Amino acid sequence: MRRLGNTRGRRRTFRTVAAGAVCSAALAAVTAVPAQAGEHGVPHWELKATGTPDVRFRGLSAVGRDTAWVAGTGGTVLRTTDGGASWRNVSPPGAADLQFRDIEAFDARRAVVLAIGEGEASRVYRTEDGGATWTESFRNTDAKAFYDCLTFFDSRHGLAMSDPVDGKFRILSTADGGRSWKVLPSKGMPAALDGEAGFAASGQCLVSSGPSDVWLATGGGARARVLHSADRGLTWTAADTPIPAGDPAKGVFALAFRDRTHGLAVGGDYRADQASPQAAARTSDAGRDWRPAATPPPAYRSGAAWLPHSRTAALAVGPTGTDLTTDGGRTWRTVDTGSYDTVDCAPDLGCWAAGEQGRVARLER
Repeated sequence: MRRLGNTRGRRRTFRTVAAGAVCSAALAAVTAVPAQAGEHGVPHWELKATGTPDVRFRGLSAVGRDTAWVAGTGGTVLRTTDGGASWRNVSPPGAADLQFRDIEAFDARRAVVLAIGEGEASRVYRTEDGGATWTESFRNTDAKAFYDCLTFFDSRHGLAMSDPVDGKFRILSTADGGRSWKVLPSKGMPAALDGEAGFAASGQCLVSSGPSDVWLATGGGARARVLHSADRGLTWTAADTPIPAGDPAKGVFALAFRDRTHGLAVGGDYRADQASPQAAARTSDAGRDWRPAATPPPAYRSGAAWLPHSRTAALAVGPTGTDLTTDGGRTWRTVDTGSYDTVDCAPDLGCWAAGEQGRVARLER
């Protein structure tokens, strides 16, 4: 969405990690976080110095507890392979004027990053050598398009989405790991509402689960909607959510699905001086119906992630804090008051968050 774009479902890391005794114990500790987060021994965000205080990281991809990628303003991409003890600046050359808002990493060497903006500012870059070199694989040439988010079903098949062009959201598709892209036909996409668009806030306005299901979050229109496709973006259905809309600053900012049926939506009003009631919703039928949280987060939230190997626990983050649910999104409680824009968890329980002033943190016990 241009309004936030001028100023990020579930991440796919394509690694299979067994949910053994270590993961089970760690998960139990995370979901037992008391209200007094920060108490000794309690899981909490531990900041990892990135040395980039002027960068806002809205793109994040957690490969594991040791490896993560972040992408942000000033064309910045960082990568760690030692749990955040050190970060390597692997930014694409010549990208200093770009705004990176989404990054999807397959492992420590392969990643795809999206730059947002009008016209040619929307671009996709790909690396196969840990960021030592990058290839620009897509540059938007349609002045009416504005790309917000991307997602991958597996290491080859992925999609990116643009705000509506000629009345419909535009979907870009790749079948070779991001090396090449093509615009999908729009005949299977329902018409957009007046003023409706996506929010390039955390890289989570387009998320996928499994081999073919994908969801698209919207705001800015009369209703905040979630669009769902079960055929990798060829045909879509739209469903209203209870998250408030009716204003360019309001709507669904992030989605997270733990499987093809169970999902979370978070959002609200991103303006700091505005309240965000009903800032979260949940679905158990692939997004056909959305129910409001009985106890939602207390403020606008821009990112969400399920805790791996849990059917009920998830995190939501925003500029005023982090919230935890342990009942599948019915109720949320604040466990941290630090500012983060996006959150992502890997199968080995490596959970990361990122945001303004170069802030990157890992969940620690």
